[in-house]
Formats: sequence, C-alpha cells, structure tokens
Amino acid sequence: MDEISEKIQKQLFEVQDLKNKAFVCKLIPTVDPDTVIGVRTPDMRKIAKEFVKTPDAMEYLKILPHRYYEENNIHGSIIMAMKDYDAVINETERFLPYIDNWATCDSLSPKIFKKHTEELYEKIKIWIKSDKTYTIRFAIGMLMGFYLDEYFTTDSAELVAQVRSEEYYVNMMTAWYFATALAKQYDATIGFITGKSLDKWTHNKAIQKAVESRRITDEQKVYLRTLKIK
Repeated sequence: MDEISEKIQKQLFEVQDLKNKAFVCKLIPTVDPDTVIGVRTPDMRKIAKEFVKTPDAMEYLKILPHRYYEENNIHGSIIMAMKDYDAVINETERFLPYIDNWATCDSLSPKIFKKHTEELYEKIKIWIKSDKTYTIRFAIGMLMGFYLDEYFTTDSAELVAQVRSEEYYVNMMTAWYFATALAKQYDATIGFITGKSLDKWTHNKAIQKAVESRRITDEQKVYLRTLKIK
C-alpha cells in the first residue's frame, strides 16, 4: 500500500466510530460496508483541512482508486481546496469515474467553478451524457448549484429534462433539480411539468419535492398537485 494512503488510513481509523459506520451504511446502501471506516464528518473535515496544506495532498490525488469511502471524501476535499480552474477540472474528470455513491458525489462542489461558468457549462454538457451514474448526477448537481440563479437558461433545464436513466440516484437528482428550479424559476420551468418532459416517476417526485418546499407558494402547490401523473 502507498505510504501516503497508509498514513491517511491510520488517521481515519484513530477516530473510527462504529455507530457512525452503521449510520453511513444505512444512509448510503450502495456502498460496501467493508469500505466504510465510520468517521464522523467533523473529524473527517479536520483531517482533510490539515492534509490539504501538505505536499502529500497533490500526490494523494494520483492514488486511485482508494480503498475507503472516507478516503474518497478527502480526495474531494483536496480538489475543492485547489485554486487553479484547469487543474480542478482535470482532477475532477479523473476522479468522477471512481465516485460510487451519492454522498461523495454531492459533496464535491469546487467554489472555483462559480468564476468559470461558461467553460464549466461546456464540460457539464459532456458529463451529463456519460454512462456513469454519478458522473450524470454530478452534472445535474452542478446545474442545480450554479445555473438556477443569474446564469439560468431554459437550455440548461432542457439538458436535465433530456436525461433518461434507470438509475434511482440519477432520477432522484433530476427530480430534485426541477423541484429547486420551480422554487427559483417557476415561470420558466413549469412548462417542463405541464408538458410532461420527464418520465412518470421523476415527474411525480419533482412535484412531491416542490410541494414540500417552503419556497413554493400555496397557490402554486395546489396547481402542482393537479399535474401529478396517475
């Protein structure tokens, strides 16, 4: 085993919490329990925060795949701490095929992306057509995180509407995207619901999530409920 990986694993096991391991395994059923150490989020963040300051951090990015779930999350933390956009994109693209769960996927959101929305959008158009579940989910997450406010266009919503997948974690993210879009850009995105642009399950889940939102008006909720597909 690589010396750097061994060092990180040792630190992680020193703060292992078996109750937390059971919680994580229940929360992320797609992950092999043998790959979960069971480190509480504050402890993992503390280890990552110190590690990213060391020269070993850049070397750690070269070590893929990692053995443990927590190691993947630390890998993501290193990427997010990087300041150079091109380097972040390169490392993100190298890492994406190894992401195997929604939690690691959703926690990866480099702040530098917000300063490069035009270039990022071109990458998202590629990622969203991937055959890998969490690469697609990541693409949708980026559209939800960076393109539902000042950079919103109906074209970006159309990218998400066109996704067709048998994967629960893709469809759930699509539903979440449209629920958020309805909260932020109701007039521009309600047509995707009235026009039945999504598959039945995702359509109904998006409505359910929107109706649960405090950002949707009572009047809008009443109307959305009438749009459910039976």
